[in-house]
Amino acid sequence: MNIDMIRAAADRLKGHARRTPMLTSPFLDDIAGRRVLIKPECLQHTGSFKFRGGWSAVSALDEATRKRGVIAYSSGNHAQGVALAAAQHGAPAVIVMPQNAPNLKIDNTRALGAEVVLYDRAGGESREAVGGKIAEERNLTLIRPYDEPQVIAGQGTTGLEIAEQAAELGVTSGDVLACCGGGGLTSGIALALEAVAPEMRARPVEPEGFDDVARSLASGTIQSNPTQSDSLCDAIITPQPGDLTFPILSRLCGPGMVVSEDDALRAMALAFKRLKIVVEPGGAVALAAALFHSDKIEGDAVVAVCTGGNVDADVFATAITRFD
Repeated sequence: MNIDMIRAAADRLKGHARRTPMLTSPFLDDIAGRRVLIKPECLQHTGSFKFRGGWSAVSALDEATRKRGVIAYSSGNHAQGVALAAAQHGAPAVIVMPQNAPNLKIDNTRALGAEVVLYDRAGGESREAVGGKIAEERNLTLIRPYDEPQVIAGQGTTGLEIAEQAAELGVTSGDVLACCGGGGLTSGIALALEAVAPEMRARPVEPEGFDDVARSLASGTIQSNPTQSDSLCDAIITPQPGDLTFPILSRLCGPGMVVSEDDALRAMALAFKRLKIVVEPGGAVALAAALFHSDKIEGDAVVAVCTGGNVDADVFATAITRFD
């Protein structure tokens, strides 16, 4: 992984991915006690940053390989990103998704033209095993959600935009908080910042009970989560950091941060009230850390990436009504 791959992915994404804005709010600045810059990737195609990695990976395949089709496993955001990228390239896609994924994500993935195969995450069934078997039987190319070079490169384009947009607002140093599952986005952003904004530092943010990246960074060895379900932050629930992402995270990132589900729901409500954007729980943890854990952040300004907005209506209603 290197900056050249990220820049090449950025070139392939031109005209296909949205250049999401950088948002600010004096009300959020007051809560955080510093300037808060928000990168709303919930406004990206398919409602999350995952489209960047999906397009990057699919567009990097040769035509013959693409025509055979691709397969991915995901709780929903990577699923939709790959599904749309495949559809736009005229390639068939199979997506392996947990049965307990949000209905919106399952329905959207099917609507984008992908074949959805459900597996029992709560019962301990392995998505890797299910996906690997289908890939072998049908000769499909597997596009992993985070431990995939071209996926990391695509996610890293977010970091290029953050560096440029923050500089336009007079911010060239500080922490960049990213909602983190397996580390594809966080490591991609970290690589981009290393090259173009070395005074800015990427930091992963996770929900309580699923803080494998924070624990891994603290211990220096990959740690895993004891369970893979029962969190509102489904978008960032992964078994452990990736074999490709963890060395990058270890070398470039600051300490991980951990927030509660209530923190995430409150951040969702504030994002809606003050920024007029819809964010899902897993996509709100970075904003939650910026707003409610300011004692763990350095600098006069902080960047928070709102990574996704694919939330079921009942969960969103809970956030709004509880923290209105």
